[in-house]
Amino acid sequence: MGDAQYSNSAPKTVQSYVAELPGNESAGINGVGGGELEIICGPLLNYKHLSDPESRPIWNGSVLIVTKPGRQNPQLLLREASSNTAEAAGRRFGGLRLYSNSSRTFWQFKIDVPLREQEVEWTYTLINARHFPTPRSTHSFYVPAARESMRIMFHSCNGFSVGTDEEAWSGPALWNDVLRRHKERPIHVMIGGGDQIYNDGVRVDGPLRTWTDIGNPVKRRDYPFPESLRSDCDDFYFNNYVRWYSMPPFSNANAQIAQVNIWDDHDIIDGFGSYTDHFMKCPVFRGIGGVAFKYYSLFQHHIPPPPSTFTTDAPETMHYHEGSPAKDPRQLENTFVRESELDSSFIQGHIPGPYVEERSLSIYARLGANVAFIGLDARMERTRHQINYPETYDLVFQRLEQEVAASSGRIKHLILLLGVPIAYPRLAWLENILTSPLITPIRLLNKRFGLGGGLFNHFDGQVDILDDLDDHYTSRHHKKERKELILRLQEFSKAYNVRVTILGGDVHLGAVGRFYSPTKLVLKPEHDHRYMPNIISSAITNKPPPVLIANMLSRRNRVHHLDHETDETLMPLFDKDPGNSQKTASYNHETMPSRNYALITPNAEEHANGHANGFSNGGPKKGQVNGTSNGITLPKDGRSPLHVGEVGAGTKHAVANGRATGVFTGGLDVSFQVEISQRDRQGQTEGYGFSSMFFQPQSALCT
Repeated sequence: MGDAQYSNSAPKTVQSYVAELPGNESAGINGVGGGELEIICGPLLNYKHLSDPESRPIWNGSVLIVTKPGRQNPQLLLREASSNTAEAAGRRFGGLRLYSNSSRTFWQFKIDVPLREQEVEWTYTLINARHFPTPRSTHSFYVPAARESMRIMFHSCNGFSVGTDEEAWSGPALWNDVLRRHKERPIHVMIGGGDQIYNDGVRVDGPLRTWTDIGNPVKRRDYPFPESLRSDCDDFYFNNYVRWYSMPPFSNANAQIAQVNIWDDHDIIDGFGSYTDHFMKCPVFRGIGGVAFKYYSLFQHHIPPPPSTFTTDAPETMHYHEGSPAKDPRQLENTFVRESELDSSFIQGHIPGPYVEERSLSIYARLGANVAFIGLDARMERTRHQINYPETYDLVFQRLEQEVAASSGRIKHLILLLGVPIAYPRLAWLENILTSPLITPIRLLNKRFGLGGGLFNHFDGQVDILDDLDDHYTSRHHKKERKELILRLQEFSKAYNVRVTILGGDVHLGAVGRFYSPTKLVLKPEHDHRYMPNIISSAITNKPPPVLIANMLSRRNRVHHLDHETDETLMPLFDKDPGNSQKTASYNHETMPSRNYALITPNAEEHANGHANGFSNGGPKKGQVNGTSNGITLPKDGRSPLHVGEVGAGTKHAVANGRATGVFTGGLDVSFQVEISQRDRQGQTEGYGFSSMFFQPQSALCT
């Protein structure tokens, strides 16, 4: 891999990248020097879906590259890394042009490989390609054995907030650690929980600076978004993606670990969807929402963008027309946009979101033999008072139930990705203060004299962190929707004998929340359909909040009651601070204010075609869950271990290093990799682990 080179300079233009291509002194922006494929960004590897998963599973994915225009027939050669079979010569895949204009072309290569009895490494080579800034044209990736599930890496908040001293945080250093872990034990898929890129600079050193500086909120709300401003924003978002996705070591991981992503606000702009409704409907927000969705579609999903996006001087772009996006002839001049053909992995919403003229894109994917995955698009439909339309939840659960029923009992785990944690300490007291009449005179003084300048945002004049609080499922605006979702997940788990695990990011802290049946019900966790851990991993790149905030959240960690049959609280996972540091208070074992990511490793079942519950011996490999053979009795509440997989959680747990196997056959082993020092450019981490079992209905116990 070599040493990663990191630069925090402003986004280059595509002309700058092309001008620096080796041997390209006279090629020009529209030329192709020497007949080679000149790559501006990529390759980026995505995982799409598993076809025929129950009999002869085929891994389906895609590779994306961005090139100079001019090359019409790019080719990709795919080979098994070490094989004596007839396939050793490899297969060729042609590129599909998704989008092109006078300065850039996006190519997608749809690839597929069979799953075999053992894990397999595959290599792919871009034929006659010249990469910049890295000269490498051959990369490799791994797929799991047919009877096993994928090893997962989960991350979020992969970028820096405006104003952060990026050099002081050594850039995206933790991606070096991801690559080290991948080399030790291959990662099959990396799940991005939102904020894979930070586009907030568009309002600071980008084309929205003039708009942001308008002091009058009415003038700012009514500011137009004409084609000229859309074009400038389009270039900014594209150049920012090229800069960030071409930056080692993140770019190295993109080429060799398949991605599955959902977006969050920073993929658009900070707080998108959580400001007041009248302000969110202003032309500028609607305009940048469309531009951000365009490049989110291309870079993160490898699908064609909408043919046109919102502008105020093209009325046809301001509304969704009969199930298809409108077309603005000016945006299509010298431009090609492929007709959209969504992969079967997408679950598309029925109607457009309230602020972007596009429909939500949630994701279903089978992550190997026994794990199903849902990535909920919780940003497209978001307002201050809702996260998703009720119809979207119906679509997601219908798809999920169809897939689980078709698996004939092989799916044992559902991993549900939400952009924001759902089992998290309540902050209603802070919301009440920030929205109380006490804030009004301070806001007026800020408007007139600039008092408390950092306290209020430049968009709608509200307290700056209020949009973050409104994002939370535990916000008072979202409590009803949150409860309905959790109860529906409980019903699903019980009906289909599937353990639900929830992923969440956004908060720049590491933590694990859990929903579970209260101990008064005397229901062991392996039989408890309400037991749902919420793995909260954030941020892999952005700086953490002050230690004071982490300690305060730990103090606020109570046992909350969703209803009479469901409790929730954070798990004490962090037995010490990473390395020899002393960051958090001695009482804080629940929240970790250091950069981190999570490894989730399915603990392979001993007999894939054995008993319906997946256990060859009717239970865990070791011990008796919540029993007495390991000295574990029913805890008083969730602030103690709920089962043997949580006993000793932290740095001394068997799975903390991300390589060892936990106590539950068929369970999930979870390892948080936490940064030791922000000044270490190699991104060394310390591991914290625990294990979770899958759901074992009492009626299915083997005798």
